Amino acid sequence: MGVNTKKRRYITGFDGIRTLAVLGVILYHLFPYNIQGGYLGVPIFFVLSGYLITDILNEEIEKYGKVHVWEFYQRRMRRLYPALVAMVIGTSAYITLFQRDMLVHIRRTIIANLLYVYNWVQVGQGQSYFDRFGAQSPFTHLWSLSIEGQFYFFWPLILTVLWVLLRKKQPIFDVIFVAAFVSALMMAVLYRQGQDPSRIYFGTDTRMFAILLGAALSVIWPSKSLKERLSSQARWFLDAAGICALLLIVILFFKMPGESDLTYHGGMFFFTLLSAVLVATVVHPGADLNRIMSNPVFSWVGKRSYGIYLYQFPVMIFYETRVANVAAHPVLHSLVEIALIIGISHLSYVYLELPLQHFDYRRTGEVISEFFQRNSRYGWRRLWVCAGVLLSVLALVGAIVQPSSASNSSAQQLKKVIESNQRKVASGNAREQKKAATKQSAAQSSQVQSSSADTAHSKQQSQQSEELTDRQKQQAQNLNVTAVGDSVMADGAVKLQGIFPRMYVDAQVGRQPRDAIGILQGLAQNGKLADTVLLSLGTNGPFSDDELDQIMAAVGKRQVFWINTHVPTRRWQNQVNDSLKAAASRYHNLKIIDWYDYSNRHPEWFYADNVHPNEYGLNYYSSFIAKEMLSSSK
Repeated sequence: MGVNTKKRRYITGFDGIRTLAVLGVILYHLFPYNIQGGYLGVPIFFVLSGYLITDILNEEIEKYGKVHVWEFYQRRMRRLYPALVAMVIGTSAYITLFQRDMLVHIRRTIIANLLYVYNWVQVGQGQSYFDRFGAQSPFTHLWSLSIEGQFYFFWPLILTVLWVLLRKKQPIFDVIFVAAFVSALMMAVLYRQGQDPSRIYFGTDTRMFAILLGAALSVIWPSKSLKERLSSQARWFLDAAGICALLLIVILFFKMPGESDLTYHGGMFFFTLLSAVLVATVVHPGADLNRIMSNPVFSWVGKRSYGIYLYQFPVMIFYETRVANVAAHPVLHSLVEIALIIGISHLSYVYLELPLQHFDYRRTGEVISEFFQRNSRYGWRRLWVCAGVLLSVLALVGAIVQPSSASNSSAQQLKKVIESNQRKVASGNAREQKKAATKQSAAQSSQVQSSSADTAHSKQQSQQSEELTDRQKQQAQNLNVTAVGDSVMADGAVKLQGIFPRMYVDAQVGRQPRDAIGILQGLAQNGKLADTVLLSLGTNGPFSDDELDQIMAAVGKRQVFWINTHVPTRRWQNQVNDSLKAAASRYHNLKIIDWYDYSNRHPEWFYADNVHPNEYGLNYYSSFIAKEMLSSSK
């Protein structure tokens, strides 16, 4: 390999690509059901990282015949570690002071992030990336930095071995591309329909293909070897390819949900190929995409995109914890959060990332000595250091005193109630299914509890149904109901069955509306779907008109009661309730039970999350739903 001493050019369009990627991610986390493919900004970052790092390493191998591995590690650490450490310490300190229920496993979380293995900790803990309602960690998004960190550690060594063994670009490209394809294939093979895909989403083995595709591109498309002058035909071809790739990327930001079968069966791989095409056309000096993706705004955001990505989740989670009703003004709150993220990221970039990236760490002792001098030239800037030390101490305290389990008594109480309810419901459902084998189809979906449970239900009924008339109580005793819902229904299932003994309940924590489609279809096909159906869906996210139509098609002509949502801590509350209101005008057999309006002025009815009715509120929840159903049942 000949030595090429040509100076490396700065590709301004890459800042535009970074802006596109971080914009997708931010909007996805703010509006996950509107920008449902925004998470695909991460593969764009991966492709760009794979290309740039491999391009730099190939130049070094070409010039020196080897990679100066330790110097490479130092450069990466200077660039990435200061902001990461600041974010981890600052977030941990905030948790220690204000949200101690998040301290569970904080020590392991800190260590795993500093060692870039946090994605595997998430896999081991069974964390979900797609649970929009459950308690979210402000560190969840750091899985991608762990994958990149692992790449930075191993790739210089692997690439050096490839050059030593294969020596030519084409076979090296072939090996890297095949490895990328195997990674994408593993994603498809490990994916299981109907299961949370977070294991695949977090795994290095199933996500590395994006970085490897960028690396493969850099082998055959090195930035220093591309011609600045092209024929008009070649130039138009590159421009057309780049613009098409860019448009498709934007479209997929809106059209490719993170829990779709297609996403993991080649969709994400296809998207990553589009990202590679975009990078290839932007990097080429003979094409026009670099100019299109370059402007002062993209340059400013792109340079701060790392910090924006780092600080986004802590800002969102901490802000929304302090705001009681995000759903009331979702756009306004989103703008406030974006402003906070950008402001913090700018401060981090100017006062932390840039200075420490170029700091001569051999002068550390000298700087510390001068720092403590009375007339130090650092002056007021020493306050920043003192603040950093204080935050570090708080983070250390949190790591030392971390509880062994969640300390939020309200959340723990709710969890126990739901688990207890699910055991009782499962027992009753199994008993009813066994009894249904010897009864008429009209009784196949009824719910019969054991004698002890019946006694408990009769006691509950006298307490809960006091607002019902004697006729309504008798009507409720004989009404066959199939209930399908999420955690709110799981919370109130036993209370509802105290009023409706013949109610069959299928309720799960974290259930999305689309998950109910297959459940209802299965119950209908097996003759287990009662003529009266009760739905409680929308707590964990909105649904499309098509999904709602599929739910109603599965139900058929049966009477449907759909409980709307009271979830003020999430932006989609009004979207769900408006969609249900519109659907009721299209389906004559659909009645909306307006739990939101009935409960909205009664925070004392709810647990601390202001979503799930507490023991006191469940009396109102169950009796209100019963009255609404009985007043309209056929």
